[in-house]
Amino acid sequence: MTIRLSNSDARRIFLAKQGLSGTPHRALGKDGLLKLIHDIGFVQVDSIATVERAHHQILFSRNQTYRREHLTSLLEVDGELFEHWTHDASIIPSSFYRYWKHRFKWEGETIVERWSKWRGEGFEKSCDDTYQRIAQGGPVLARELKEAEHTSGGWWNWHPSKTALEILWRTGKLAIARRENFQKVYDLTERVIPPHHHGAEVEHHEFIDWACRSALERLGFATHGEIAAFWDLVSPDEAKAWVAEHRDELIDVALEPLDGGKPRLSYALAGFPDTLSDIPDPPGRVRVLSPFDPLLRDRNRTERLFGFFYRIEIFVPEPKREYGYYVFPLIEGDRLIGRIDMKADRKRGSLDVRRLWLERGVKASSGRMERIDAELERVARFTGVERIERLEGWNASLS
Repeated sequence: MTIRLSNSDARRIFLAKQGLSGTPHRALGKDGLLKLIHDIGFVQVDSIATVERAHHQILFSRNQTYRREHLTSLLEVDGELFEHWTHDASIIPSSFYRYWKHRFKWEGETIVERWSKWRGEGFEKSCDDTYQRIAQGGPVLARELKEAEHTSGGWWNWHPSKTALEILWRTGKLAIARRENFQKVYDLTERVIPPHHHGAEVEHHEFIDWACRSALERLGFATHGEIAAFWDLVSPDEAKAWVAEHRDELIDVALEPLDGGKPRLSYALAGFPDTLSDIPDPPGRVRVLSPFDPLLRDRNRTERLFGFFYRIEIFVPEPKREYGYYVFPLIEGDRLIGRIDMKADRKRGSLDVRRLWLERGVKASSGRMERIDAELERVARFTGVERIERLEGWNASLS
């Protein structure tokens, strides 16, 4: 049996799974924050702070009572979150650490050999030296090791913050204990991850089952390729084999595309149709999303479900940019309605709006513009600036 799913229902399900259908002003607290990140799966980390760093903005867009100090406490004091790799650097619940051990293993089987060839003879010894330095001397910033080794020449010319430290982190020997001015402070993993998370082990088959099942739970519906890409822990072939092995637990879902074309076949966990009536509608307010929001991670999926083509143009030469260097998507209810180019000028205390674009067919009605203004006020308060400044020509695209 195949369940046909309308595009509107598919959007509603995906938004709920990604934490965007909750009440945005309900008190979150530290425990609620941990649950939110657990339910989403991970929150991507990025250094760009045009308005706010990605992880803070991702969480704020879901709940405006989010507090940065709660995230810091969960990461650096309680150890209930850790930083590592999904498809990119991310904040992940430490309860998942046992599954990341399998990633450490295959990273160790591939990346060490590849980087050894790149860096040449003596590289592995340099990794050992770095590890011993931290084991004996305690947590370090990359720059501290660089300063200590700079005058002696030798292997530090390899920039271990990008090589030895990265290897040791990606293979699970080191962990990020905290950040100082967003720079990583490394320490031994067993001194960062709490023992009840650090010591837990799972067999390979259990790891594969968790990686695929938990991805599908957070996507709602997916192809085997989308299942594999969610955590980036298993290959598409492994996800395909998992689907085949668990066909009695899965149902086929035919997704209606936005353009009314041929339905796209996906899988969902059994019981999926029974949950449709329980899926809440997302809030009707307008919200600014981070360019690294998990809703947008799979750009092709976003385009199929929402009809919204989005690319980050950071690395696109300025004359070739369609929009701008770092442009934020706007969501209203279950629709991605446009994008906005803005920057927080903390010295001047202003949120500078450079340009606003609405999608084709989305009108700049007075009610919608009021909702956009209300969201800009919320973002300005969260960012810590006093006022909003609309630069000349900010609404040129609306005429």
